[in-house]
Order: sequence, then C-alpha cells, then structure tokens
Amino acid sequence: MEVMQVLHMNGGMGESSYANNSLLQRKVLLTTKPIMEAAVTALFSTAAATFPASLAIADLGCSSGPNTLFAVSEIINIMSNLCKATKQELPEIQVFLNDLPGNDFNTIFSSFLPRFQEKLSEQMKSKNGAWATLSCFFNGVPGSFYGRLFPRESLRLIHSSYSLHWLSQVPRGLEGNKGNIYMSRSSPPSVLRAYYEQFQRDFSTFLECRGQELVVGGLMLLTLQGRRSDDSSSKECCYIWELLAIALNEMVSEQGLIEEEKVDSFNVPMYTPSPKEVRGEVQKQGSFSIDCLEVSEVNWSVLDTNFNPNVVLEDGGYNMAKCMRAVAEPLLIEHFGEEIIDEVFKRYRAQLVDAMSKEKTAFVNIIILLKKIT
Repeated sequence: MEVMQVLHMNGGMGESSYANNSLLQRKVLLTTKPIMEAAVTALFSTAAATFPASLAIADLGCSSGPNTLFAVSEIINIMSNLCKATKQELPEIQVFLNDLPGNDFNTIFSSFLPRFQEKLSEQMKSKNGAWATLSCFFNGVPGSFYGRLFPRESLRLIHSSYSLHWLSQVPRGLEGNKGNIYMSRSSPPSVLRAYYEQFQRDFSTFLECRGQELVVGGLMLLTLQGRRSDDSSSKECCYIWELLAIALNEMVSEQGLIEEEKVDSFNVPMYTPSPKEVRGEVQKQGSFSIDCLEVSEVNWSVLDTNFNPNVVLEDGGYNMAKCMRAVAEPLLIEHFGEEIIDEVFKRYRAQLVDAMSKEKTAFVNIIILLKKIT
C-alpha cells in the first residue's frame, strides 16, 4: 500500500464524507483552545514592541470539512483581541493548508473558504481598529509533512490536529500479525517493535523538517491520538481497530466474502504513542523545547450530551461507524475493493454498539506545544 497515494479522508459533501462526519475531531479541537490562546499570546509577547508586518502560519493535515479552517479562525480571533488591546493593527496573515495530494482541496477552496471569508468580512465590518485592516491570504500545499514543505525560517506558527498518528508507510515486518489489522494483545513483540520504530523515524523526520521551517521562537501546537499506558498494545489505543478486525474476520469465516490472506496482509499505517515516547523523540531531535504536554480524552459518542446539550443523543455506534468510515474507507477500498464496504461497516457498527453499551470508550489524545530553540 502506497500510503501517500491512498491515505485521505472521504472527500465531498456526501453521507459518508469527512465533512459530514467529523464532529469528534471538532471536539478534540475545542479541547485545545486554551493552549492555542496561550501559544498565540506568548508568540506576540516575545515579538518586538510592534507586531510583525506579516505572519505565516501552517495547518498540517488540514483535511476537508468544517474543521479545516477552525484553528485558523481561532488564531485570527486571538490575534485580533491582542491587537485591539495594544492598539496595533493586525499583521497580514498568510495561511498554508497542507495535506496529502489525495485530500479534497477543491471542496476547501470552492465551498468552505468562500463561506469563511464572507464570515470574516462580516466580522471586519462589525468591528473597528485592527479588524479594519485585516488581510488574509490562503494557499493549498499538497504533500507529505514527513518531508520539507516550506522555505527555511518562513513560518511563525504551525498547527496540526489528529494527523501525526498517521505513519508515512505501513511498517515492514508485520507478517506475523495474522488476524489483526493493527497492534493488539495477540500481536507478537516484533510487530509492536516495527510500529514503534516506524513512528520514531517518522516523528523525528517531522521535527527535523519543521525545525528548519520555523523561525527561532516560533511555536508548534500538535494534537495526536495516543495512549497513557506504556503498553503499545493496550486497549485504550487499539480497541477501535480490534473491533473492525472482528468485523472483517467474521466475513472471512461466515460467508467467505473476504479471503483470509487479505485480512492478514492489511495493516493500518498509524501509531498511537505515549507521552513518554513523544517527549523522548522531541528531546532527542533537539530543535524544540516543550512548553506544554497534556493528555486528554474524547468519548467515542460523537453526539455526547456533555458536548452539546441541545442535541438529542442518537445511536452512538451508528455515529462512530460513520466517523470511522469517513476516515478508513479509502484504505479499505484500496485493499479489499469497494463491493464489500457496506457490509463491513454494517458489521462494524454492530460491534461498536455492543462495545459502547457495555463500557466506557474514548480516544486518548496527546497535546504538545513546542518552541523552536535552535
């Protein structure tokens, strides 16, 4: 599997699109708002007496949907408040939206960006001072963030949410992972080691590239799926994929809809690190100091009443299955073909409903704020 060519969320605006099934990811973004505000405030407090004339920021792994411009909107709002408080004009802002080439950039620039700019214009008209001179320029940057994307020292702020747990490739040496599609308690130690070593290579490369692209003192806010446990096969990070593996294996044993070899040769190209592993790679690479490192959780129930009391809680398993379909369907189609997809997610939904009715199910997230020091 060529991850660069296959890995992307479902594009467009259809029923299975990421645009219509990414509320969980929005919940994750909301949990980082206080850290984002502190980061932007710190960025300007360390600048010169007057704000810079222009500011370049990048969102890495932006995907396509209502979340794409959420972080950018938050950054602009925070900057606006800071400028108004200090009676300075907002700098011109250049925004780089990055994702792999298969991402639906067309929908971003034809649908979501025009609405965002219209809303921004309305805000400018309703406020005076800094907003009256706001200039914001948007650029699409297709390519892997496991390589250089921008000129040296050209960025002041980088944001990435729910992207860095994806690997650049499926690790080598997973032949013994039969019956699994990710790490699990039945995976041999060699499989767990292969996943970890691929994460080390990828995350180190990511830090090296961003270290060249950020100015000294620039900040990088990263959020990725992870785990609290030191055990990389723990349920807290592997359960969501174990349930999908059960659905696929059912289709092997019951109806022969999938060949056993097909399941045995499919492995998800992601890694959910522990805080210790993330901290270790940052310290080893050496370009950044760690300003903040936190762990949070977000429930699988994407219509959790704790998130929005005005929304009636529906079938959590159904919603979670739709969320995962928007994320994983391109990978599954590439490997298994399109004909079986509806049946796979029908069975996967049943597994999710059962699991979510019996126990607490949540994603563990690692949030880390880094400052460029060298």
